[in-house]
Amino acid sequence: MLKPICFTSFRPSNFNWTRRRHLMPGLDCCRMLQRAFVSKPRDASRQILVGSRLRVSCSTSTEHPDKARGGLPRFHVDEIPKCEGVVAKLDDDEFWHMTKVLRLKVNDRVELFDGKGGIVVGRLVNVNRHNAEVAAIEEPQIMAPAGPNWHVAAAFSTLKGGRGEWLVEKCTELGARTLTPLLTARSSVKSSGRSDRWERIAMAATKQSQRLHSMEIKRPASLQELLPQVAHVDVALVAAAYAPPLYKSLALLPSTPMNGILFIGPEGDFTPEEVELLIQVGTVPVGLGPRRLRVETAAVALLAGVMLMGDVVNPISRHSGTISLAHAE
Repeated sequence: MLKPICFTSFRPSNFNWTRRRHLMPGLDCCRMLQRAFVSKPRDASRQILVGSRLRVSCSTSTEHPDKARGGLPRFHVDEIPKCEGVVAKLDDDEFWHMTKVLRLKVNDRVELFDGKGGIVVGRLVNVNRHNAEVAAIEEPQIMAPAGPNWHVAAAFSTLKGGRGEWLVEKCTELGARTLTPLLTARSSVKSSGRSDRWERIAMAATKQSQRLHSMEIKRPASLQELLPQVAHVDVALVAAAYAPPLYKSLALLPSTPMNGILFIGPEGDFTPEEVELLIQVGTVPVGLGPRRLRVETAAVALLAGVMLMGDVVNPISRHSGTISLAHAE
């Protein structure tokens, strides 16, 4: 049995590698690991790829406008301060997260956002037993929505075991603009008492994914109510068994769509009559592989596919969509 080596004190100069190689199988691996742990770390911002002339610069800055500026902790408020010096109060979950989880102190800098594109940098000025006060230290900004604009209509109201909540969370993280619980012939039961929880989950996922515009969760709607909206988007897609793959269906379009509606049926899928209605109004059936997928899996797979294609075709500029709050009014 090999004796474990402490890499923090191990030095290759004190070890006879040639004579004792037969005692330690995998000695070369140990040497490489030792060098990785003991050697002085290099500057992460300047690394040269071995065997290539390409120099890679690793920077913490991002080109996406929704990303946190300066890496400050971000908190949600119903209304951000209108100008520098105005104080906003945080309570309930945001207060708990600020003081008990992150343990921020007075004079720490944070970001406040309202889930509608507004964001401002502030400083924590007061903490008491029930709430915290943050004063804006600069003029607020409003970020206009940028990037692909996709709306998801999925029959997930009857999902149990937290699967519907998982769908809400992942659609928010992937960037869906709206999510509508779809009522169909095989999923006609409206959810009761879940909308508030879905809203909280969507807001938590908005913070986690660094979005400034929270995903809007619509009221439950029938397929007949949503059909007229197909005429007002670039494309409407429906996940259907035995349909052509997603990439082939999108390749037939004159250009890569940047907004549309995604229809995902219930457990048991759409009825043939419902599929025929969708096709008649111009919805394109797309396949998601040879396997049978759950409702939440199909929704995430379809949304991820169209979002990634949109990001490749239309990358977002760093400064796109930024306007001053004073001019927005």
